[in-house]
Amino acid sequence: MLQQQTLSRASSFSGTGLHSGNRVNMTFLPAPPNSGVRFRRVDLDGKPEIEARVENVSETNRSTTLAKGNIKVHTVEHVLAALAGYGIDNVVIELDANEPPIGDGSAREFCKMIQSAGIVPQNEKREPYVVTEPIELKMGETMMTIFPDEGFKITCTSADKGGRFTQFYSTEITPKLWERELSEARTFCFFEEIEFLIKNGLIKGGTLENAVVIRDDAVLTTEPLRYPDEFVRHKMLDIVGDLSLLGRPIHGHIIAVKPSHSGNCELARRLAAQMIKPLRKAQTFAPPPPVAADQAVAAPTEEGDESGALGIAEIVKLLPHRYPFLMVDRITMMKGNRITGIKNVTINEGYFQGHFPGHPIMPGVLQLEAIAQVAGVLLLKFIEAPNQVAYFLSAEDVKWRRPVFPGDVLVIEVEMTRMRGKIGKGKGVCKVGGEIVSEANVTFMLRDA
Repeated sequence: MLQQQTLSRASSFSGTGLHSGNRVNMTFLPAPPNSGVRFRRVDLDGKPEIEARVENVSETNRSTTLAKGNIKVHTVEHVLAALAGYGIDNVVIELDANEPPIGDGSAREFCKMIQSAGIVPQNEKREPYVVTEPIELKMGETMMTIFPDEGFKITCTSADKGGRFTQFYSTEITPKLWERELSEARTFCFFEEIEFLIKNGLIKGGTLENAVVIRDDAVLTTEPLRYPDEFVRHKMLDIVGDLSLLGRPIHGHIIAVKPSHSGNCELARRLAAQMIKPLRKAQTFAPPPPVAADQAVAAPTEEGDESGALGIAEIVKLLPHRYPFLMVDRITMMKGNRITGIKNVTINEGYFQGHFPGHPIMPGVLQLEAIAQVAGVLLLKFIEAPNQVAYFLSAEDVKWRRPVFPGDVLVIEVEMTRMRGKIGKGKGVCKVGGEIVSEANVTFMLRDA
């Protein structure tokens, strides 16, 4: 099995945004294992990040847009295609605008950034998703099917509504074939579409230097076509970028007819559903996993062990919280920027007397507090700051998905996404029996005790 990969060093590129027509600066940065691909808006307060995951797709009209709350990044598919084509698993993409530079309309400039930075393997294993059964999709004129395969392959047919410039191409997707066969295929549009795009402000930065225009049977471009079938190859480039939003490499053969960003992203969603289907079945029909049970009854220890586990005696040395407001009983794992803790929810919790009589439910805000406390433990251990307290500053994207009852074992998982000075940010989830019951992005700060 191959290792995960990131970049050896930072690499930057500046250009024009397709939508805004404004100058855009973009930088690729190395990222730790298992962190995935993230867009970071450095032009906004707090430098918010959006994970390149299909659940964050908000728009697919002519391009793919990611959003988290009010924060958006447009036209991400070409950048994502370059990273996926070379097999880059973990990277931070910094932008000082709401879209990457369009370059020449292909992924060529982004490939140059990757080549300049260099690719390095990481310690964690890469785990491709092997398609288990065919998935068929039909959306308007778009038809897509993916079949199980030993590698990643795309077979594609492209044409406009009138059947002009019908093209067909098929290839395996490997780093060498990606670079040679797909990466330089430019975006294109038909002349009759340009008026609509201009009126709607969709191509303020569009020129013949970053797109090919088709008028009747003529091809308008500043240079000869780079491939005899450049249009279908660009459609395949988009497929590579959009399907990378699954968050894992794919082993499957895609057959696409008139693909679109909407169809590509919907196929990614259906792949994500297929990917978690066995897990859902296991959770439905199997007893609770033995690991959770072991964690619930594990004897506390005075000091942490090699896995980063901490007993209650060590936790109270780090956190100022005490009964009835200590929301973590044990830390079961602490490694790098990740931590897992547990809270055994018992009927003896004081809040069950009023929340609610005859129908006891753990308050959602206390699950949020548990996330913050576990994150605080990680920050305090990471910085090794004596006589400090982690103060909870804010919570964003908070979601409560199902109730937590007495007798449940609450597993709290937190991934630190940023540590700068004494301020930390993290993404936390609470689970019961492997199912997410609540989640939030939290921010906190260390202050003197």
